[in-house]
Amino acid sequence: MDLFSAVALGDLQLANRVVMAPLTRMRSGASGVPGDLVVEHYAQRAGVGLIITEGTYPNHEGQGFVGQPGIVTDEQVAGWRRVADAVHERGGRIVMQLMHAGRVTHSDVNGGRTVVGPSALAINGEGHTEKGKQAYPVPHALTTDEARATLDDFVASAKRAVEAGLDGVEVHGANGYLLHEFLAPGSNERTDRYGGSPENRARFVVEVVTAVAEAIGAGKVGLRISPEHNIQDAFETDRDDVLATYGTLVDQLAPLGLAYLSVLHAEPAGDLVQELRRRFGGPLIANSGFGRVTTREEAVALIDAAHAEAVAVGRAVIANPDLVERWAGEHPENEPKPHLFYASGAEGYTDYPFLAAS
Repeated sequence: MDLFSAVALGDLQLANRVVMAPLTRMRSGASGVPGDLVVEHYAQRAGVGLIITEGTYPNHEGQGFVGQPGIVTDEQVAGWRRVADAVHERGGRIVMQLMHAGRVTHSDVNGGRTVVGPSALAINGEGHTEKGKQAYPVPHALTTDEARATLDDFVASAKRAVEAGLDGVEVHGANGYLLHEFLAPGSNERTDRYGGSPENRARFVVEVVTAVAEAIGAGKVGLRISPEHNIQDAFETDRDDVLATYGTLVDQLAPLGLAYLSVLHAEPAGDLVQELRRRFGGPLIANSGFGRVTTREEAVALIDAAHAEAVAVGRAVIANPDLVERWAGEHPENEPKPHLFYASGAEGYTDYPFLAAS
């Protein structure tokens, strides 16, 4: 196998092993409805083996960014249907990342709604809101009943994603957002069935992923995790605890037969990631590039060494809509423009040139 060979991740048939990582781009306006610009952006990148959409909120309180898309309203479903149709017309595959921001938001972002988390612990820092940068609030600690209602919202949003024509969903359990907040001891001080031991901290994520898999089929469901990422105060600094927590998580998910496990970690070929992969027993999407850019050389090496079934790539896909063609032919790449990653228009979004044009 090599980076440019076909692969099956559960029910997902990929033409190659380059995966577009989920990338927050904030182009969906106040309504959270993907419009013409978003449709074009994803359609341009249909040449990757699989597109994972930007994080999309499963309920209104879970909106983490101004301009973030949702999958809550009928209008949002219709917008995503246009995206899915455009990607499929170009032969691509696309799954939706379901992302509840948890405490990483503000009432001036999520429409004046309560900010929630597993525990009443605020992040040390500020977030961008409609009214400029503001300190993160102390979240409301979800009750057991509220956690169950949130799980139901994940299930409903997964059903809506499939109704909109997407090929599946990725449950976002990484990067300090709600599900990761339950996993990490730095953000979870609960004393009920969802807190304390590694088994209890993993429980809510297991329940959410299991319920989503039952609703739309496990072969259409992936999970993204980021053990030891230590971002947004979701601190995981004890390797033994990390292995116990994530080991428990993947042990319980393994029998489901999920499409894939996506792991964001600086050492995708290292002991931790490969141990979790072994215990998960299904396809692994490796992603090393958060602090650094994933290069062609690294992606090729990860697949050649059989350290993963596919590789998630971020910035290179932003700057090169035809990245697979460029990498396969070893053509030069466009340079990304980071100052435009979170802008609002076409510049730095849909105006990167294709090979023929450059």
